[in-house]
Amino acid sequence: MAAAVADGELSRSTIVSDRVRGRHLLTIHGYSDTRITAPTGKCVKSRPFTIGGHRWRIGYYPNGLSSAVEDHVSLSLVLDEDVAVAVKAQFAFCLAGDMDECEEELWQELSLTWSPVRDFASWSGWEHPKFIKRLDLQSSGHLNDSFTIRCDIIVFHDCRAVDDAAAFVSVPPCDLRQNLGELLENEKGADVVFEVGSKIVCAHRCMLAARSPVFAAKLFGPMKEGNVEGVVRVEDIEPDLFKALLHFAYTGSLPETSNKEDQDAVYQQHLLVAADRYDMGRLKLICEEKLCKYIEVGTVATILALAEQHRCEGLKKACLEFLTAPNNVRALVATDGFKHLSTSCPSIMVALMAMLRIS
Repeated sequence: MAAAVADGELSRSTIVSDRVRGRHLLTIHGYSDTRITAPTGKCVKSRPFTIGGHRWRIGYYPNGLSSAVEDHVSLSLVLDEDVAVAVKAQFAFCLAGDMDECEEELWQELSLTWSPVRDFASWSGWEHPKFIKRLDLQSSGHLNDSFTIRCDIIVFHDCRAVDDAAAFVSVPPCDLRQNLGELLENEKGADVVFEVGSKIVCAHRCMLAARSPVFAAKLFGPMKEGNVEGVVRVEDIEPDLFKALLHFAYTGSLPETSNKEDQDAVYQQHLLVAADRYDMGRLKLICEEKLCKYIEVGTVATILALAEQHRCEGLKKACLEFLTAPNNVRALVATDGFKHLSTSCPSIMVALMAMLRIS
């Protein structure tokens, strides 16, 4: 008898290309000084950093790459190593944003600004001659004699064969942040009620205890707070700030606000105080970073006092660096904020008096 022949059998194989993406933040301090010390065509290189298994540097041209673009800030990305085969990569530069945005949204936002896929040979790079006009930078709200550049890089690796399952299964990005945000918003399963001013806010004890040791002590410790109805009263904080604090506890990000620049500076100061009060370290650092952008003659005294009182070393250093400019420290002395600083933070006055003697 002849052997039976199977009919309709199907086999599959899959070839994929690996890619690795990453980001580097380069902060330029003393922008006005860099314009003096680096003439047109001269760049200052960043420290080396690694993305996709390769070492890179960013070149910063404060007066442009050439005379044709001397009214611009120019940038370059350089492969800072010896390679046998050129590295294929894409890159995008932008000013670092003010929001703690969702990671996937950041990449979508950059989708229209990526360079073409480039070949990076050993020690070579590609330029972005017209990154931003200096006048646009100065009016952007990002510049306070310092600003931060975000460089996003995608490195493409070789193609390879993979198991067939990869042809059928596509794993979406993690949506935990969205899920937890919705949990806070719809209050499903909430087991603690906060009375904040005239507002009632519901939340979940375990979530808050996991995110803040202060909440853990208040909600589960031997001296846990709450009346017979289980209501916890919260003093000395505005309802909107407390809701922002909870939003960060659930999602690791801050809700969007419509605050103007001067309002946002005050908002970030109050939020920093709340973050310190509830021992939420990452939120406190985010507030510090944002407040660094609002340091000027009219605000430096208040921000410096805040930094000293709440042990914000990075913010304190940023304020003192701003005051190394003789004109800035002299202008500070003439403000009402200086009087407040002298009474609230006498230890700071020693450093300021030394700066005045030097200037």
